[in-house]
Amino acid sequence: MPYIAKRLACFLAGIAIESFGIALITKSNLGTSPISSIAWVTTLRFPQISFGVTTFAMNVVFVVVEVILLRRDFHAFQYLQLAVTFWFAAVLDVSMSLLGWFDPVSWWARGAGLLLGCAILALGICMEVSPALIMVPGEGIVNAFAKVTKVRFGTVKVCFDVSLIIIAGVLSSVFFGRLDGLGVGTVVAAVITGQIVNLINRHVRFVGPPVRKAA
Repeated sequence: MPYIAKRLACFLAGIAIESFGIALITKSNLGTSPISSIAWVTTLRFPQISFGVTTFAMNVVFVVVEVILLRRDFHAFQYLQLAVTFWFAAVLDVSMSLLGWFDPVSWWARGAGLLLGCAILALGICMEVSPALIMVPGEGIVNAFAKVTKVRFGTVKVCFDVSLIIIAGVLSSVFFGRLDGLGVGTVVAAVITGQIVNLINRHVRFVGPPVRKAA
């Protein structure tokens, strides 16, 4: 298999694994991941619209914001983020269907599902980032804000995730008069997923970009 094909396969597999991880976190009934919070609250309010569709719409908004922020620095190839988002959203809906049987009631079952979902999400992130092909919209918009504001990517990422949770909380209050779709799982996912990513990266090597040889 050509090296670029291996990188692409790793990237697409990572996106699919991420989707399953988010689905498992969401089905654990302790809240969803921060990046999916607005989409999930919207799906709860309008159940005729699937989680994948609302996620796709939210990511399209992210790309539009990138275009506005970066202007001439937004290059044509970055529109491929929309194709990536379509794949992500499609697999997310499939994952939600596959997990239709999973409706835990006890706290231990919910907690186990949440932690396993975070681990799967972290694995997917590692596989998605390693090939260094293209950023997904959730990372692309953070990168755009970081470039415009000259603030470190990690700092912007934290602020961005917190902003998403706040917006989702406001929407939930408007829609239901209470926090629905958010919970302790949202906070746990935000706190531990990055730590699991670091742990995986220390011990597992995925397909990365080609290394330039010194002349």
